[in-house]
Amino acid sequence: MRLTCIAAARPNFMKVAPILHAAKKYPGIQCSLVHTGQHYDERMSDLFFRELELPRPDVHLGVGSGSHAAQTARVMLAFDEVLDQQPADMVLVVGDVNSTLACALVAAKRGIPVAHVEAGLRSGDRSMPEEINRIVTDSISELLFVSDPEGLIHLTREGHPREKIHFVGNIMIDTLIRELPYAEASGILDTLGLNAGSYVYITLHRPSNVDDPAVLSRLMDVFLEMSHEETLVFAVHPRTRARMVDAGFDMASSERFKFIEPLGYRDNLMMIRSAKAMLTDSGGIQEEASALNIPCLTLRNNTERPVTVELGSSELVGNDPARIREAWGRFKSGTWKHATAIPLWDGKTGERIVRGLRQAWG
Repeated sequence: MRLTCIAAARPNFMKVAPILHAAKKYPGIQCSLVHTGQHYDERMSDLFFRELELPRPDVHLGVGSGSHAAQTARVMLAFDEVLDQQPADMVLVVGDVNSTLACALVAAKRGIPVAHVEAGLRSGDRSMPEEINRIVTDSISELLFVSDPEGLIHLTREGHPREKIHFVGNIMIDTLIRELPYAEASGILDTLGLNAGSYVYITLHRPSNVDDPAVLSRLMDVFLEMSHEETLVFAVHPRTRARMVDAGFDMASSERFKFIEPLGYRDNLMMIRSAKAMLTDSGGIQEEASALNIPCLTLRNNTERPVTVELGSSELVGNDPARIREAWGRFKSGTWKHATAIPLWDGKTGERIVRGLRQAWG
C-alpha cells in the first residue's frame, strides 16, 4: 500500500506524526510525506520536524501564501504532478486548510481513495473558509476518521454511508501525550523569566479577530486591562504581527505584558501546561488546554470542537469586550469549570487510523 500523507502547516505536523509513527510497525505500508508549504517558516518547520521525529518530506511543493483561490489552485497543479511521478494507492489528508481540500480533489479526480483525518468537524459557520474545506473534503473522501462523537452525527445527517465513518479519537492528543515529558524538560519558562502558574498565555490569528483594526484594537484594550491584574504572555502569530504593525500598535514588552515570537511545539506545550489560563482563537489550543485542564477563554463565537466546551475547559467568549470581561471575572473568582474525561483522548488514535487504513485496503 503506497500511502501519501499531506501536511501543509504546523498544526498538520502534529496530526500526521502519530500516523507515520504507527505505520512503521507495518512493513506493508509504504508512506511518503508531501509538505505543500502552504505555511512555511524554515526555522519553525525544521524545529517541528526535529521535535516530532518526523522524516524529512519526500516532496516539498513550496506553494506559499496567496488568496484562497490562488493557493488552492497552486497546490492542485503541483500535487497533480507529484502523483504523475509518484503514484499513490491512497492519499491521507488532515485538518481543514486549503491544501487539505486541494490534495483531496486531485486524488479523487484521479480515482485514488482519500482518507480524511478529523472528518465531521463542523462550526456551522460557512463564512469560515475552513468550514467549506471540511464539508467538501468529507464529501469526496472514502474513509472518514472522526475525532469526537458529534462528528458522527454531522456525517450521518449529511448522508455519508456508515461504513465509511470510523470514530478513532483525537489525533492531536497522541502527540500531546508523547511530547509532554519532553515539554516539561523545556527551559522556556526560565528563558522568559516566568514561574508555572504565574501568567496567562495568549494566541490570536483568526481573520475575524485580527483583520479588522477596530476589533483588534478592542481586544488589545481588554488585554491591557487584564495585564493590570495578571502577567500576560502573547505569542504573536506572523499574521497578527503584520496586522498590529499596520494598525500602529506598540509591541514593546513590559513587566506585566510580554510579546514573544511563536514557539516550537514543546516550548508552546510547556507554556500551555504551565499557564494560569489561556486566551486563544486556536482550535488546537482549545483541545490542548482541555486535555491539560487549563481554563481556556476561546475568542470565537462558534467552534468545530464543541466537545472542548461540553466536556473540556473551554468556553466561547467571542471578541466582544463585555463577554470577555464577564468570563474573565468568573475565572478570577475561581469558579471556572474543570475538564472531564473525553472519549478516546487516550494517545492511541494513530494506531486506530492505521488499522482502519489496512482494513480498508484489504
